[in-house]
Amino acid sequence: MERAEESLFQLLERGTSAAMVVQEAVERLAAAGFEELSLSQIWGLTEYGKYYVRHHDTTLFAFTVGKRESSFQDRVRIGAAHTDFPCLRIKPNPDVTAGGYAQINVEVYGGAILNTWLDRPLSISGRVALVGEGILPKMRYLDVERTLGVIPNLAIHMNREVNKGIELNKQTDLLPILGLCDEGQEKQFMHFLAKELETEPEQILDYELWVYCREKPQHAGMQEELILSPRLDNLTSVEALLHGITACRCEEGVNVVALFDHEEIGSRTKQGAGSVLLSNVLHRILRARNRTPEQIEASLYDAFLLSVDVAHGLHPNQMGKADITNKPVLGKGLCIKEASSQSYATDCQAVAVIEQICRKEQIPYQKYVNRSDITGGGTLGAAAAGFLPVRAVDIGIPLLAMHSAVETMGAADMRSLTDLIGAYFRSL
Repeated sequence: MERAEESLFQLLERGTSAAMVVQEAVERLAAAGFEELSLSQIWGLTEYGKYYVRHHDTTLFAFTVGKRESSFQDRVRIGAAHTDFPCLRIKPNPDVTAGGYAQINVEVYGGAILNTWLDRPLSISGRVALVGEGILPKMRYLDVERTLGVIPNLAIHMNREVNKGIELNKQTDLLPILGLCDEGQEKQFMHFLAKELETEPEQILDYELWVYCREKPQHAGMQEELILSPRLDNLTSVEALLHGITACRCEEGVNVVALFDHEEIGSRTKQGAGSVLLSNVLHRILRARNRTPEQIEASLYDAFLLSVDVAHGLHPNQMGKADITNKPVLGKGLCIKEASSQSYATDCQAVAVIEQICRKEQIPYQKYVNRSDITGGGTLGAAAAGFLPVRAVDIGIPLLAMHSAVETMGAADMRSLTDLIGAYFRSL
């Protein structure tokens, strides 16, 4: 396996929740010499400095700065992706017992394809708030890292019509089984959680815990030209951006990577792209470089944003679902995504900039547009553009089975995306 794919596979295995994606990103940035900053402090930046800042554990900014010249208008290049993915979130008071089985109460997060979560090996990841000093809790990360549960299908003998299509009820049909129990046993999960954290159940105040699919990333295809894995949406983009910001030296201006939480539920949160967060971080960076308000405004209005998220690849069994002239195929390069509704944040001038980079660097690319009678999803690019009106382009690798518990990509497309991100940070 090539080193780049090893790095992607590692992120896919370790990035089991938004908090764990950020944790893995921080480890990589620290190893590359990036210095951590805090949003509650005043920043002092040096020439050719490398920095990162976390926001509520699940959103991360990493940036590099170049030469500081008093008369220089900073060129600002931004690449953004998201750390979350469709899954199941564990509710408060989660313990459920039924017929001798121990289960947990969950809710669906994002637009998951529900039936793909049946009969999968499942585990739990996220963060937990414990009793701390004063009113401030102690925050702990958790990834159980072993198969803990399953949501079993009903046998076909008990549901002969299952292959005609069955609608799953989000409350009653998706409760994972975590083990066996005697009737009347209470708070088994909370005791299990306390044991995993080496604490007592009464020390647990609250949590953000997610049920994730434990299938391992793997190659497929006669030439191993495909990759199957959970969380390709959107950890492929996170991987490409982390590689770009760590590998490319910033000679002038500012390179920024923004990894947002909550894209799968609309981005309109304090950790999401649909907030003033990105704009505030950019202002703080430029102020720390001693830019005047006029210089900051000029730099921001001349900035460029790459919104990096996956696209829909052509499905060989459902070719009628694709646009009639834009049919991206796995393995043929990254996608530039366009939509007249601006659900993808693009305009022809910005698209042309990215196309010229691809042509210059001989990077394969394709165009993606939704079929006119099928509404596609939105991206964080469109959300961020409402607070930061800059040139923007939506790009990403094509996938099959987007939002399934296991998705499929072309192995070669990761190289094209990574090459473009690197050229983007060097070229603009």
